[in-house]
Amino acid sequence: MGLHGVKAVFFDLDNTLIDTAAAGRRAIEEGLPLSLERSGVMNALQSKHRYGEGEARAVCDKVQAKLLKECHDPAKMCITDLRISHWEEAIQETIGGEANRDLAAECYYLWKTTRLQHLTLAEDTRAMLTELRKGLRLLLLTNGERQTQREKIEACACQPYFDAIVVGGEQKEEKPAPSIFHYSCDLLGVQPGECVMVGDSLDTDIQGGLNAGLKATVWLNKAMTAPVDTAPVPHYIISSVLDLPEVLQKMEHNINAKLETDRMASSNE
Repeated sequence: MGLHGVKAVFFDLDNTLIDTAAAGRRAIEEGLPLSLERSGVMNALQSKHRYGEGEARAVCDKVQAKLLKECHDPAKMCITDLRISHWEEAIQETIGGEANRDLAAECYYLWKTTRLQHLTLAEDTRAMLTELRKGLRLLLLTNGERQTQREKIEACACQPYFDAIVVGGEQKEEKPAPSIFHYSCDLLGVQPGECVMVGDSLDTDIQGGLNAGLKATVWLNKAMTAPVDTAPVPHYIISSVLDLPEVLQKMEHNINAKLETDRMASSNE
């Protein structure tokens, strides 16, 4: 698929190409398929450490809340230590008593390992990327701490489907800063006006694409919820990433129609 005026598509990773949120939930609830002795964090806290179901749930809920509010400065602490601290604090806040770093580390590594095992790039998504790449340059553009994002990329084995991969934690600024988008354009040898950004976040993906002057932004809104009035307005909205080729075809049709209108106007002068 070659498009007039569109040469590249930038894809977000988390909850766009892979369902990171679902993998995180499964790491809390489920077991590791490779080991009968170990299970999801909830089960491990209950069966191995004799926590009540309510206590185990409270610990996990507190950690999820801490992850959502997480502010990480790699110059001060590595991501592993920070996330073990999330578990340590959650356990102490729920159970009381002395901090238990060993248990916190056990919970963190169990959660992390299980989550990575559930991060997969679906077969139909792989097929779509393969087809798109026949006529377009594709770039993965993800925010997040370097080690964490690189581990996810490795886990879902998405590298072969992209011409370049840009991780926010490796750059001076992350999405929605224009600089990371312009850096991505330079990597592919394209102009911002030749690129489309696809992602699930209005605040980072869509606002960033608008800030950088990209040709179009495509918001993945799986729940098809209405954005708040103050949210940035995407050019297109899809409920599945698999709907993207249809959007790109619509863009091509609109571009061709405009070119034809301009040609006819020019010939009539």
